[in-house]
Amino acid sequence: MSKANEVYQYVLVESYKPNSTSGLHGDVHIRPCAGQAYPTTLQVECSKDLVRNYPVGTKFKIKAKLTDRLGSGDFLYSYFGWKYEVVSKP
Repeated sequence: MSKANEVYQYVLVESYKPNSTSGLHGDVHIRPCAGQAYPTTLQVECSKDLVRNYPVGTKFKIKAKLTDRLGSGDFLYSYFGWKYEVVSKP
């Protein structure tokens, strides 16, 4: 469910391997990079290409917005078909 007052904006994100994957799908996930408006604990839903085609630790610039799912809490959402920019590789 989209939050009414949230707008899409560019966010720096990175791939990582969480310590625990309980409740998560897959070994590698995407999170916001530190030092932005979003905590690094926030999950990001975006193109699976970011975790499939690049090494863990790669940083990307994506267009995303804060949203939520009923009963699941907040997360960042980016349409999977949108272009992204590779900022750096580990």
